[in-house]
Amino acid sequence: MDTAAVAFDLDDTLAVTNVDRETLLASALRAVDAPARSREAYLDAHADNLTARSREPVFETLLDGTDVDPAALARAYRERVNEALSPVSGVESMLTRLARRYRLGLLTNGPVVAQRSKLRVLGWSDRFDAALVTGDLSAGKPDAAAFERLLDALDTDAAATVFVGDDVEADVRGATAAGLDAVQVTFPGGPDPDPAAIAHVERDELAARLPRILSSR
Repeated sequence: MDTAAVAFDLDDTLAVTNVDRETLLASALRAVDAPARSREAYLDAHADNLTARSREPVFETLLDGTDVDPAALARAYRERVNEALSPVSGVESMLTRLARRYRLGLLTNGPVVAQRSKLRVLGWSDRFDAALVTGDLSAGKPDAAAFERLLDALDTDAAATVFVGDDVEADVRGATAAGLDAVQVTFPGGPDPDPAAIAHVERDELAARLPRILSSR
């Protein structure tokens, strides 16, 4: 079946921060006089709250046993992430080019407030035919239900849709388990290439290589 739609992950696929997330988290924690917490602990709490409206439940878990206001920390972290956020080189023109041929989708794990604010900062609120945040859904990636909602929003079949993302479990294996082909975005320090993906693309080469991969599919 010919490709009708291409959908993307957001963080570390289409957009990156110019400061690493661990540093941004540490800065936000200091700003609200919160005790230090590791990036790993944050990610564990985040994974348990993929359908939350905001990061407050994430930080409630992270700050358990303290009197720090999780809403204040969520705001401080969101501000720092957004200030450091920018598109991967070339992807904006790539999206414009792809939109002439395919329906474009986005499926990003995370709370509604945080992820929608990233799209506004990037100027991408209207960039996609369907932009889904798992905070609005009943399940996050890699759950098949999240990908089924994406397909419904794009009005496409799984066999005619390609998903592009960096995370092996959430993006590559989640998409393939739901019947989509997956293209894995790789980068130094990121996950190893997974054989479930139909192609692997270095993030810096995504804008140049992805259109060719799709046209040859």
